[in-house]
Amino acid sequence: MASIFDFMDLRRQPAIPRPEGDLIAATRRLMHDATAEIEASSATYNILTTASSRHGKRINDTHTRRMHDTIADSERLLGGVRAAQGAGTLGQAWLSYLRDVGERTILTADTLRKRGDVFLEHEEAGCPPVLVYGYEIVMDGKDLPYPSNYMLLRILPPDGVTIIETKRPYIIIDPRAGHGPGIGGFKADSQVGVALRDGHPVYFVAFRREPEPGQYLSYVTRSEAAFVREVMRRHPNSPRPIIAGNCQGGWATLLLAAANPDLTGPVIINGAPVAPWSGRIGENPMRYNAGVLGGTWIPMFLSDLGGGIFDGAHLVQNFEMLNPGRTLFRKYTDLFRDIDKGDAGFIEFERWWGGFFLLNEPEIRWIVEQLFIGNRLVKNEARLEPGRPVDLKAIRAPIIVFASHGDNITPPQQALNWIVETYADVAEIRIRGQRIIYMVHDQVGHLGIFVSSQIAKKEHAEVASTLKTIEALAPGLYEMAIDDVVERDGRKHFIVSFSERTFDDIRALDDGFFDERPFAAVARAAEVQAQIYDAVVRPAVRSMVTETSAELSRALHPQRLSRAMMSSQNPLMKQVEHLAGQIREQRMPAHPDNPFLAAEALWVQSTEQAIDLWRDFRDMSLELAFHGMWSTPWARVFGRSHEARRTLKSQGELRGLPEVAQAIHAMEQGGFAEAVIRMLVLLAENRGQVRRDRLERSSQVLTQDEPFRSLGAERRAMIIHQQTLIANYEPERAIETLPLLLRDADEREMALRVVQFVPGPIEEMSPRTLSMLQRFREVLDLPPLTGNVLEDPLAAANAARAAEPLPAGDLKKGTSSSVRRKKAGIQNATE
Repeated sequence: MASIFDFMDLRRQPAIPRPEGDLIAATRRLMHDATAEIEASSATYNILTTASSRHGKRINDTHTRRMHDTIADSERLLGGVRAAQGAGTLGQAWLSYLRDVGERTILTADTLRKRGDVFLEHEEAGCPPVLVYGYEIVMDGKDLPYPSNYMLLRILPPDGVTIIETKRPYIIIDPRAGHGPGIGGFKADSQVGVALRDGHPVYFVAFRREPEPGQYLSYVTRSEAAFVREVMRRHPNSPRPIIAGNCQGGWATLLLAAANPDLTGPVIINGAPVAPWSGRIGENPMRYNAGVLGGTWIPMFLSDLGGGIFDGAHLVQNFEMLNPGRTLFRKYTDLFRDIDKGDAGFIEFERWWGGFFLLNEPEIRWIVEQLFIGNRLVKNEARLEPGRPVDLKAIRAPIIVFASHGDNITPPQQALNWIVETYADVAEIRIRGQRIIYMVHDQVGHLGIFVSSQIAKKEHAEVASTLKTIEALAPGLYEMAIDDVVERDGRKHFIVSFSERTFDDIRALDDGFFDERPFAAVARAAEVQAQIYDAVVRPAVRSMVTETSAELSRALHPQRLSRAMMSSQNPLMKQVEHLAGQIREQRMPAHPDNPFLAAEALWVQSTEQAIDLWRDFRDMSLELAFHGMWSTPWARVFGRSHEARRTLKSQGELRGLPEVAQAIHAMEQGGFAEAVIRMLVLLAENRGQVRRDRLERSSQVLTQDEPFRSLGAERRAMIIHQQTLIANYEPERAIETLPLLLRDADEREMALRVVQFVPGPIEEMSPRTLSMLQRFREVLDLPPLTGNVLEDPLAAANAARAAEPLPAGDLKKGTSSSVRRKKAGIQNATE
């Protein structure tokens, strides 16, 4: 510490600070800050120009093409009108069209009347699940210590479907995001249908319309955990259940698995927005809504208007505004134009779409604060309840993620970026024994992920098939690809492969994280707004809300009102029903070649394009406004405290983790099982890709053949995890120490034959695989590989052992006898 005399001694400079030094330091800081601000402003400018360019190019390309199509259709229409005029039939066509359009108007109004009736009946019944299958209630969340409105349903198999009770059960969690449950089993070709047809017991997590009084989101997670325990109790001889979560049910499934890592089997998350800040510039505008239209205080205010209840109809309305040309216009014009084809599909879908569900204020506030605005789940800052943090690294079960480029609600970046923000790299995924598999579809939309029959028959069916073998996959990050389709036995069979991926592959789907920086300022502003609302505005709002006004606000919501007013309870609609009945008996549709039908189609097409053009300009304006507001120097400083992301471990820290040290210490320990698994892992590492047929052979060996079968699932998973770490961090020593695990020549030959059986015929092996197999043989002092191994050697050995009569003397020596039988089996299989 300097004394007063040191400040006067020029010889002590620059060790002792002086005013002129402070000025120099301040100037340097100012220059540094200015440089950083210039770089940030330049990056913001790049974001704005990129957004403008991408939006502009898409608007230009899309609407220019559509305009050309419209002009071509207009020319064809004029040609049709001239032809009708020349034939003298134009007047007759006009009269025929007028009658046709009048009849279709009445029939469409009658369909909307039916929809209104279905809506009121569904509301009166409490909005039960819209499952196409029968079900029984197994467990009710309202009876649990932490009551919730969730229920566990057992799906009853349809005629002709046999359930095998020892197969792994499925538990499907549907989204509670405004709509009711049932979308996962809405059709026969659905997630439920795929699992049932394969003989799995299927359970469905549904929920009632109204939440229980005082219900928190943590109560829902506790209920779901209790449901999983009940399913495990009912199927004690089955592997742990598969849990599939759709959309909101996807991140709810991750919460369940992270809070209860001992409960779940493989986890499937379909179209789940886990990293809601993520997306590509100029492509994913929905993520900007909170920053432009308001933050957490809006759902708080709406909940207060509802007497502490948030109306899910608000969320449905937001979904419809994403693509108003489709949901608010084309849906109804398609019904009008195709009314003669029937309205059963429209009514059935609207039964689900018009079932609006409610959330308690603490539930919607948790979702908005912790997830969509705060992004806390990804940053490892989320708290399920006080003192109960949620860490996605705690999940031990394999995770399968399904996303789509065509999903405008949950783009692939929001479904996948949590992986690169949770783990340091793929090495950490392996160290933790985790398997994460993702699949990205090219074009299916958000709802199509859950309800499309094509997706159910292909992607969901292949995921279900893959789950039978996923636990034979070495820990790591993989992309699942459906490469080809072949016809066998009159049925389609898809060729599926798993390619090892790095974090760069996931990052390549995005365009960097700098465009996410403004969201930190939005998150902090939302917190401030919520606190101000809670302290200043909320008391006044609550004092003016009554039970009657809260219920009336829900009844008068446009989504409900538009349906109720078209129902039969409206006296004006009685005449519509009567007229529709008469028209169906005397229906006279216009001829398909009527030029006025073509004019109608052209009007529909042009109007939809106009709405889409407005939507595209709206999305562009929202994105530019967002970055213009929240990418300013003030906003960057304001949001700096909320920019911090999860601290990730370095490579050195990962190498020093206890799991790695223990695995490497045990490198020379083990026997036949450890050696075979180590070689299989090394082969997989060498290939970089695993075809499903090879994975199925690997699963057959590791789950059905001795000595692996008797290991049990947990012990087997532990060995795979351990040997993966050894192969990852010490690949050369892993090979060199194989002779210490296989000391007997017959056992070595058997182990190599088993390992060779998994990749299949020699002609299908890559040069790297062949080279690695030859290396194994060299290290184990065995002759070079020459012939194919097309049959499972262990299965043959086990069969030979089972066929041997047990010597009388061995009846008293159970253990030594089994050892001799194992040796004999190995000898028989190698001969």
